[in-house]
Amino acid sequence: MKKTLTIGLVLALSLTASAQGGNTRMGGNDGDYESLAERIGKLEKKNDAFNVYFNYAASAQMADNGDEWSSRFANKQLRLEIKGNITDKLFYRLRHRMNKANNAKGQDNFAKATDIMMVGYNFSDQLTVMGGKMCQIWGGFEFDENPMYIYEYSDMVENMDNFMAGVVVSYKPVATQEIAFEVSDANNGKLNEDYGDNLVSVGPQHKIGALRQANHPLTFIANWNGSFFNDKFQTRWSWGTQKQAKGTSSTMLVFGQRLNLPKLQWYIDYMGAWDGMDRLGIATSDAMDSYFANTEGAPGNGRFSDVNYNSFITKLNWQFAPKWNLMLKGTYETATVKDIEELKNYRKSIGWIGSLEYYPVKSQDFRMFLAYVGKKVDYTEKCGLSDYNTNRIELGFMYRIKCY
Repeated sequence: MKKTLTIGLVLALSLTASAQGGNTRMGGNDGDYESLAERIGKLEKKNDAFNVYFNYAASAQMADNGDEWSSRFANKQLRLEIKGNITDKLFYRLRHRMNKANNAKGQDNFAKATDIMMVGYNFSDQLTVMGGKMCQIWGGFEFDENPMYIYEYSDMVENMDNFMAGVVVSYKPVATQEIAFEVSDANNGKLNEDYGDNLVSVGPQHKIGALRQANHPLTFIANWNGSFFNDKFQTRWSWGTQKQAKGTSSTMLVFGQRLNLPKLQWYIDYMGAWDGMDRLGIATSDAMDSYFANTEGAPGNGRFSDVNYNSFITKLNWQFAPKWNLMLKGTYETATVKDIEELKNYRKSIGWIGSLEYYPVKSQDFRMFLAYVGKKVDYTEKCGLSDYNTNRIELGFMYRIKCY
């Protein structure tokens, strides 16, 4: 009876909080951490079929958005995760955000709050098939990192929408190399759900064209994950194309490579996107109003056509002393609207982040941190936009609580 009550208490606690694993696979920083069930109820875990986590990250923040400084307390992450291996072949995973909308979308019938609800089957050591709602298998190490450990994403990743229903086939010709293919929805909802009603494309000379729902709005991705020199050097590369609306598509290319040493990890990512319709929406948000400033006005719901984004990301983690980690990160990103002269190469963004992290409890994935986040956005003179800087200082914690 006591054990039953303890399990019920642990599960009840977990349902009010959050969890997070790795971004695209079953992973996550699970480690050899002690669960609440083990610590409180002295329950011995017999198998790996049921694991419950919640991650909670919060901080006190002071931010400068270019005009003046302001302060607040902020919740950074709140996600529930349940996952397990039912057998050595069959596995599952659920991850749900506690602060997102729960209404089902028209394309995949999932809520935006549900990041992942999938099942997978290992046909052999080489071949695995997974189906359900998952994170798309774009490469790169920032993209694949546990979002709870990201202080601020690059502009590209921040504006990507990646949790889609689909199927992934993974093949490992050898243990250190994986090739994966995915077919998924390109959007969670219908075109008007995700982009709004009366959507139009905007091109040169203020040309406007109506955009309609595609018959087959699907994404196709090929992915390679490599490991070399006893896992000291790793790669995550991908290429994919996404159908957006009728007559438009988006292509992405991602190269990620990481040095993975016992006390130092360093990655460099490149991400490029070529959008027939501005899927990321950065250029549209920046410049649509200014582009139509000397006309009758911007369309009520327009997206630029033929937009290109490039992103270079580097991040270093250095465990310079027991229980301590130094994190340094930098980004350089560009944006261009190909056929509009005043918006060609109109934007450059530079970001920099530094954080000092302290891990006080060896048996728990708990860290306290002091971080600084800065960004500078420069626009060309001909686009008519004003440069700006942002700065933020955070003092907070991240805690991936293993409930069971």
